[in-house]
Amino acid sequence: MRLDGFGIMVDDMAVMVRFYRDVLGFEIKEDENTTNVFLEKDGTLFLLYRKTDFEKMTNRKFSYCKGVNGHYEIALSVENFAAVDKIYAEVIAAGAESIMEPTTEPWGQRTCYIADPEGNLIEIGSFKEA
Repeated sequence: MRLDGFGIMVDDMAVMVRFYRDVLGFEIKEDENTTNVFLEKDGTLFLLYRKTDFEKMTNRKFSYCKGVNGHYEIALSVENFAAVDKIYAEVIAAGAESIMEPTTEPWGQRTCYIADPEGNLIEIGSFKEA
């Protein structure tokens, strides 16, 4: 087996597609009104599943987190420390929720955290100063 991609469950497909496509630059592979939307970022498949449709398909109910949640993160890497600061400012201006401003950590990574419109954590970071 090999990792092909990953997916997250969403409430509002159109809002989430616009965020990942327009704010974070993911390439959309499907129409935003479908049950499952396939996006791609740097060769990794990223799927958005509408919660209600997935529950109907599997014939069962699931529990979901509300608000900003810390169950997992999506990690995005950029070329250097300056890019962390630049991208952070751009995505906040585009509507992402700030969770942690850019910080250089003791282990040598400059990193920051944002949340998507449904509260999923996204890390943007780099280990290269220049």
